[in-house]
Amino acid sequence: MAEYKTHGFFYKLALRWIVCSLGLWIAAGLLGGNIAFENGAVAVVTAGLILAIVNSIIKPLIVLLAFPAIMLTLGLFMIVVNGLMVMLASALYSNFDVSNIWTAMLAGLIIGLVNYLVTAIVEER
Repeated sequence: MAEYKTHGFFYKLALRWIVCSLGLWIAAGLLGGNIAFENGAVAVVTAGLILAIVNSIIKPLIVLLAFPAIMLTLGLFMIVVNGLMVMLASALYSNFDVSNIWTAMLAGLIIGLVNYLVTAIVEER
């Protein structure tokens, strides 16, 4: 039974990694030079992994701390939280550069939309 839970964790992390990488790639294409990757596809995939790990470990803590602001804004503060997670991933990985918080918030919004679409497709199967 523990093996299944471990397998489920790695499956979810791998799916989140793919979604984050795809979302970052789409965001970089839509936002032009405001998001830059130094080593092309390798940097996109690595930044996606870092963002997936940040979203798995740090984001739940930030959401818990920001819960009053999230409730007060009816969830809109989550856009800021997502932007902060993108900025943190950018700070942790030097080959991934986001120009400012506004770009990071837009990238977080795009990644969220990609996540929604991929989740809807995967759950349908």
